Amino acid sequence: MGDFYTYFFDHMPDVWSGLWVTVAATLLGAAVALVLAFVFGFMANSRPVLVRGASRVIVEFFRGTSLYVQLFWLYYALPLMFGYELTPLFCGVVAFGMNYGAYGSEVVRGALNAVPKAQWEAAVALNMTPWQRTRRVILPQAWVQMIPPFTNLLIQLLKCTPLLWLISAADLTAVVQQMRDRTGETTWAYVTLLVIYFVLAYALTLLMNLLERHAKARLGQGTPVQSLTKTAEPSRATAGGSL
Repeated sequence: MGDFYTYFFDHMPDVWSGLWVTVAATLLGAAVALVLAFVFGFMANSRPVLVRGASRVIVEFFRGTSLYVQLFWLYYALPLMFGYELTPLFCGVVAFGMNYGAYGSEVVRGALNAVPKAQWEAAVALNMTPWQRTRRVILPQAWVQMIPPFTNLLIQLLKCTPLLWLISAADLTAVVQQMRDRTGETTWAYVTLLVIYFVLAYALTLLMNLLERHAKARLGQGTPVQSLTKTAEPSRATAGGSL
């Protein structure tokens, strides 16, 4: 234990470098996934059959094939076909974005469909343009429902970043693995890795929870206790009036 942590703290610049690669792959991959999720999610709800069909084919392809294979294909097979080699981090961001964007598109599609039909009809009755209906009426309600499943996907994406080690990216897992090889401390190396990933996942969860509370506040949705209080107040007023 002592040998590993002595080596660990003596090589903190390497640890910070690996941590930066892991966080960058997570956040950039999540950004790409979010954009693709909305693109394919809205395509899946569009009227033209060709647009819906194209969205379905792309989504099912990336959901139905292994992220491991997609990552290897981008890093090893693509250069052989086009003669252009991508950096490991860029390959990871693209692979994570496409794979989790496909899963996220189902979240977007489901959340849009969950908005009551009366809301759509009311927006049309107010003579709003399609863009106004989506931005001001539909999306704020759907977004609240998207955040919890998006949180799960974000944590899963973080947990997939150790795959970068397989394509020679110097992420956190690769750095700790090198330390393990040099110190021979397998147990403490992987315990440290587990703790660091747990802290990262917990921090992301807290941030997403804050985002969810903010989204609910914009819609006037309070906590369950507040909601119950607001529901009970008219009843007491009615009872008082009847007396």
